[in-house]
Amino acid sequence: MSSERTVARLSRLLAMIPWVIANPGRPPEEVQQRFGYGSQAELVKDLEILFLCGLPGYGPDQLMDMYIDDDEVSIEMAEYFAAPLRLTAAEALVLLAAGSAVLSSGMGSSDALERAVAKLRAVIAPSEIFDVGLDPSPGVTAVLEGAVRDHRVVRITHASMASHATTEREIEPWGVFTTLGSWYVVAHCRRAGDRRVFRVDRIREAEVLDEEFEPPSDPPDESVTYRPGPDDSTTRIRLEPQASWVVDYYPVDVVDRGADGTTVIDFAAPDPMVTARLLLRLGTDATLLAGDEAAGSLSALRQAVLDRYGRPSA
Repeated sequence: MSSERTVARLSRLLAMIPWVIANPGRPPEEVQQRFGYGSQAELVKDLEILFLCGLPGYGPDQLMDMYIDDDEVSIEMAEYFAAPLRLTAAEALVLLAAGSAVLSSGMGSSDALERAVAKLRAVIAPSEIFDVGLDPSPGVTAVLEGAVRDHRVVRITHASMASHATTEREIEPWGVFTTLGSWYVVAHCRRAGDRRVFRVDRIREAEVLDEEFEPPSDPPDESVTYRPGPDDSTTRIRLEPQASWVVDYYPVDVVDRGADGTTVIDFAAPDPMVTARLLLRLGTDATLLAGDEAAGSLSALRQAVLDRYGRPSA
């Protein structure tokens, strides 16, 4: 089980325990629906973990007990879980910052979110010294939002962050959104012939054309993802255990996981220099197994760094 799945499972279990204690005898179907379990078997599998949990000493009177009997779910001998988990100051601040950012973006807000943010703000920052706001949307964003609304094709001049190349493209914009502090447009790119996501601050010019397009029937996936293309540079890399975070951070294909904790991946990028920068960053925590283009870019990048500091190549 991946660490991400483990954290999600543990979070759900810790949220469920105090609720079941406070609402004993509820039917399994209600618990499943409330906490997002797909089946009763999945719920039972989580509850079985509690048999091994308790206070030091771990005697019969110190271990937790659970059972599903006569269509009732009960958890006993877990008084120390009776109250919901209390947020630390850091956790509460992160929630407040994230909630305030969503509200300030004007996208995805709701009455429930506004009430939650107000309650957190009253506890954490009662003196009104706390403020979170996203930068105003760039002028290009307004142009793109109008094109999305009117279903109009847009000609953009886009500067790639990966290759540093500037290209002119015609796109059919499906939606404009903000995430991770930046504005993006998701669109069908006629040059690529596929869905693409462009960061708005990388668009130098945007011209709305007279041509209209038919938007997709399903709402577009407003997320920042990378889809390898046929012309991308693909390399094979072995990661040491301390570099395993790359698997979770980048869209990679895992080829093999070694018993020693190493991981072999296939890494695709539109420009081999992207791979070279990652390898240089990882240092001895990564080994390039295959990929001549990336090897050449890595060698050139290393030499450029050495030249900058006036040192001879190794």
